Amino acid sequence: MNRRIRLLAALCLAAAVAVPAPAPRAAEESIGALLYSTHCVGCHTEQVHWRAGRRVTDWATLQAEVRRWQSRIGLGWSDDDVTAVARHLNALHYRFPAPDPVAGTSRGPA
Repeated sequence: MNRRIRLLAALCLAAAVAVPAPAPRAAEESIGALLYSTHCVGCHTEQVHWRAGRRVTDWATLQAEVRRWQSRIGLGWSDDDVTAVARHLNALHYRFPAPDPVAGTSRGPA
């Protein structure tokens, strides 16, 4: 019986080690999607992101617009929250080159 318990414990430990932790980027995208769906979609439809005369033309203006609107409605998001929402929108709609969160360099669509 003791041997079975040790074997079960070893298998559980091996399974825990074999499962990779979620990537920080995936977590950031989830946070961005959650924040956007909780605070923004009430007023924004997909057409908002593709209308004529839009203010968003690159990664910097996308971040600036997210920052401006969260401030305007008093959400008090952190810089990380603003970036997460901007990355979420970029992945869904814009596809601008965005800074790599790890290296701090520009890369393709987020």
